[in-house]
Amino acid sequence: MDFSHAQVAIIGLGYVGLPLAVEFGKQQPVVGFDINAARIEELRTGHDATLEVSADELRSARHLRYSSDPGALKDCQVFIVTVPTPVDRAKRPDLTPLILASETVGKAMAPGSVVIYESTVYPGATEEICVPVLERHSGLKFNEDFFCGYSPERINPGDKEHRLPDIRKVTSGSTPEVSEAIDALYRKIIVAGTHRASSIRVAEAAKVIENTQRDVNIALMNELSLLFHKLDIDTLEVLKAAGTKWNFLPFRPGLVGGHCIGVDPYYLTHKAQEVGYHPQVILAGRRINDRMAIHVADEVVKLMLRRGIPVLGSRVLVLGLTFKENCPDVRNTKAVDIVTTLRGYNAEIDVYDPWINIEDAEAEYGLACLRQAPRHDHYDAIVLAVAHHQFVTMGVRAIKAFGKEHAVLFDVKGILPRSEVDGRL
Repeated sequence: MDFSHAQVAIIGLGYVGLPLAVEFGKQQPVVGFDINAARIEELRTGHDATLEVSADELRSARHLRYSSDPGALKDCQVFIVTVPTPVDRAKRPDLTPLILASETVGKAMAPGSVVIYESTVYPGATEEICVPVLERHSGLKFNEDFFCGYSPERINPGDKEHRLPDIRKVTSGSTPEVSEAIDALYRKIIVAGTHRASSIRVAEAAKVIENTQRDVNIALMNELSLLFHKLDIDTLEVLKAAGTKWNFLPFRPGLVGGHCIGVDPYYLTHKAQEVGYHPQVILAGRRINDRMAIHVADEVVKLMLRRGIPVLGSRVLVLGLTFKENCPDVRNTKAVDIVTTLRGYNAEIDVYDPWINIEDAEAEYGLACLRQAPRHDHYDAIVLAVAHHQFVTMGVRAIKAFGKEHAVLFDVKGILPRSEVDGRL
């Protein structure tokens, strides 16, 4: 079994799918498929709104073509699914995009096809949820007429150092022969090498615990931050001192949002509860991290009141809306929770973020964001929520200039000198 010259379909052209389509498109025929026709047209013009892939990189993928027409998938032999796997309002896995993508693939599959999933799921989801959908819509039988694999994505949005080819790739397949063929396919584009897991379930579990581990460790730092605040000890100074030990892990407190770390643990806890195990550490970490944005807003209000600044009708500037620095993604951002909580105190909030698509932010959260730099000497409090390089370069004096003479400055990310801010995690 050899896929080295097969036509590959990438289903979903977001942060994960587009870099994958580009790398494969340098070497063999690829159909980049997305149901968003506007996204397809944008890519055809050589522009990527996620800013993950440059125009030059898009041009380098000379075997890549884009389509929003499911009919374009008919001649493909390998299908790689990279659609989002969010959670619903009750923090339960929402597999709707995954199921719909599987339906689309199932209708396009022919005998001998292989379907590889990269979307984050709980252990067992590929074979328990996706395979029956593929069988139903293709009329083919699993591991006889078609095969499956799982290779978890490891894309880090905004990170220009750790790119797709430079990150070791975990692979797996539904049979030993397919597993080897899938591994060989990825070895063509992954310079850092691959790791073949013994089963699809092992690969699924490996992915979901990568971000769960980070979530729990950040939750510990956040809990320590809450404790040290009550003890009037600076958390970052404590971590700097503790970090002089060779095996101390360099995690820091912060807001945990986005579509990975703040979401993936719920996939694991969902499966755990399904098999009768009630996870405690993972869910405790989630509760701590989910409340940190509210804690930030409450601390800002306390600092204002201590300084004699009336909160009612006050003007507060929030710098940064994305879920992490130096990327335009606002999905599941916790900066929104800061805004919502401060609005609950009847403060007037302005949000400024040079990275975001303002229309997307307004559609997603109903926020009217500033379209140009904030006014000087205008705000009673400033919350530096995201460490975009523009804010780091701007420096503390320029940031303070947005505020009135005695304005409160809260540095969520700890990027400004401690002596120059009124509060930080």
